[in-house]
Amino acid sequence: MEGILDYKDRSLILTLIGSLLLLVGVAAAFLGPLEMYTFYFFSEGGRFHYAGFGFGSFMFGNIATQIMGYYTIALLAIPMGYGHLKARRWARTLSVTLLWFWLVVGVPLVIIFFLILVSTKELSLAAGLVAGILLAASYLAVPGLLIRFYASRNVRLTFEHRDPNSYWTERLPIPILVLCCLYLFYALVLHIPIFFRGVFPLFGMFVSGLRGIVLLDVSILYLVLLTWGTLRLRAWAWWAAILYFGLVTISSLVTLLGASYADILEVMQFPARELEFLDGVPVQGVHFAVFIGIPLLLTLGAIVLARPHFRAKKLVSDH
Repeated sequence: MEGILDYKDRSLILTLIGSLLLLVGVAAAFLGPLEMYTFYFFSEGGRFHYAGFGFGSFMFGNIATQIMGYYTIALLAIPMGYGHLKARRWARTLSVTLLWFWLVVGVPLVIIFFLILVSTKELSLAAGLVAGILLAASYLAVPGLLIRFYASRNVRLTFEHRDPNSYWTERLPIPILVLCCLYLFYALVLHIPIFFRGVFPLFGMFVSGLRGIVLLDVSILYLVLLTWGTLRLRAWAWWAAILYFGLVTISSLVTLLGASYADILEVMQFPARELEFLDGVPVQGVHFAVFIGIPLLLTLGAIVLARPHFRAKKLVSDH
């Protein structure tokens, strides 16, 4: 191991990052249950209630998705905050993994988060502009700088000096860990359409109801299996991933590019009050195709780039 005196200790910066992550995680853990109270506002007797609100309506699914987001942030940020404060080596590995993961899925998530923010919160023009700028920076500039930070020799040696233990995450290549994060992310995201009548784009048509939920269920289980096989560097997992994401990408793009916004709203069967609001949104199927297609195509690219690691005879370190 390199001499412990031959580097600049970055413990202070790690402590600041850890404190920020812990603060964000605790705030998200607090807001998750609190957001559930919003259901009372829209339920019968609430000040925002309207006919048709419930499971399958836009606002119900919107609120449920936000709650899922809060819990996901808390489950990630709190352990990562602890890992930085204690300078655990796994925190560095997972940080780099999550940053690359964000560069794959960040574009549509930033756009969707911004649209949800402006549609559900009363923001002034200035606040909306500030939120848009911060979200745009969060996608590319900040992750790029942080990846360089964690890759630096000083940061790596700070973690290694303060934590001499070795973890299984370090024996897996970063591209493999990124793929596993992507698969688990998609498995989580596929729960969201269940709130919207189980809508599933299937090669030019939308399947919904119980049939759509069954397709979503199969996809979720398939992704869990892919995650297991990828962690074990099985060659079949690579081929299975190429097959799955290739078919899902083609199916999604063909369906969304051939659908109008009115077609999408029709299959959703939202309440009349929600349709009054949603009818005015200036989007078409092509916009949804871009939102969904970009991360799917980037994921396919990540799978292709990770191919050499599936030939490995043994787990290797990312150092």
